Amino acid sequence: MTRYAIIGTGSRARMYIDALLGPFSDTGDLVAWCEPNPGRLDVYDDLVARARPGVPMPVRYLPADLETMVTAERVDRVILTSPDHTHADLAAGALRAGADVVVEKPLTIDLAGCERIADAVAATGRSLVLTFNYRYAPRNGALKDVIDSGRIGTVTSMHFEWALDTAHGADYFRRWHRDRANSGGLLVHKASHHFDLVNWWLTDTPAWVFAAGDLRFYGRENAIARGLPARPARGTVDPPTRDPFALDLRTDPELRRLYYETEHHDGYLRDVDVFSAGISIEDNMSVMVGYGRGSVLTYSLNAHSPWEGYRVTANGTEGRAELEVVERSAVVPDAHGHPILDANSPANVAGADGVRARGQRLLVQRHWEIAEEVPIPAGEGGHGGGDVQLLTDVFRGPALDPLGRPAGLADGLRSVLVGIAANSSRRTGARVDVADLLAGTSVHAALAEPDPARP
Repeated sequence: MTRYAIIGTGSRARMYIDALLGPFSDTGDLVAWCEPNPGRLDVYDDLVARARPGVPMPVRYLPADLETMVTAERVDRVILTSPDHTHADLAAGALRAGADVVVEKPLTIDLAGCERIADAVAATGRSLVLTFNYRYAPRNGALKDVIDSGRIGTVTSMHFEWALDTAHGADYFRRWHRDRANSGGLLVHKASHHFDLVNWWLTDTPAWVFAAGDLRFYGRENAIARGLPARPARGTVDPPTRDPFALDLRTDPELRRLYYETEHHDGYLRDVDVFSAGISIEDNMSVMVGYGRGSVLTYSLNAHSPWEGYRVTANGTEGRAELEVVERSAVVPDAHGHPILDANSPANVAGADGVRARGQRLLVQRHWEIAEEVPIPAGEGGHGGGDVQLLTDVFRGPALDPLGRPAGLADGLRSVLVGIAANSSRRTGARVDVADLLAGTSVHAALAEPDPARP
């Protein structure tokens, strides 16, 4: 049995904890936590006690004691779900202490972090797996299959538009992500998912990046410009507000226990007002990416859309493929006037007029032919049906996969390097060549190595 430790026990850790306590309990034991907030550990200790009565609790460690944890608890593998800016030091530390690493995207937030992780993998020869769950969504696999089959010929260009709505998108502007020093901005934290999809769809490597972006909707200055009145500093207030942009942590049992009731330990506020000062990331972003074999991607990300989903167009020498996904058709407030964060809630399936129904469609149209719809296999679980298969690969090991969905260090580097280059281009207004960005670094070698995460 593999001995696991979880590093970072916020809400994202729940998926992996549930997996190890449930359907994948035969593959490994959860033996340790690494987390600075004891209140959150109390929450998950309670979850473990209910799932495995009589079994010893995972041993608690602080991040500063990571190497001691790996050695003392004989940890084989750590699962890293901590804030993005901590990934490089924690992943490198775990690798050098003798554990393999599973990292929630993004790999890290900057080039220095890429080097630290790449150097640790090279020095130890240990495994590092990136959990890009959107690769496993059947709809994204269906588009990959269309491109790989040659039905639209050689892809010459792609357009990728992602719309984050005023529930999901707004949430990045009330959490730690709002500070670029923590997240690298949405071009790293969120868009690494999307850039990885394009890299994977094209089976190609980004060569140059040009980007623009700004904070146009959230933040205090934008609120003043639009004449919004003064607002509470956070969403959890008395008396409760019906403001749809305010998140009252007391209304959700998990958010209440993990964050509201534990904030006195570390001062972290999960419900900061999205129109307050201090936001250093963008909410509107546009990126162009040139690829090694000549394809060009145009990409946009908006974080204040009234609906959530994405559109992808792949133009080829023999035709065109179009994927459209509506993940949430409208942000429908609950009975208390608050947004329903769960995109799977029945209230979020269709808009009030039924026009924009939740769903997905993949079309292929070859030159001189009419369009045809490509069937998309059914999927179960979150992230478009990708989580279940991802967890199977993580805990049972990846099988041979014609779509090449398992991702490792090189994939993580390629995805995050687009965001890092985009942040640089956004600051300077100049095109960034990835080769120039990597000049003099050790990341080149990591990109050239065979990926041990691939079967």
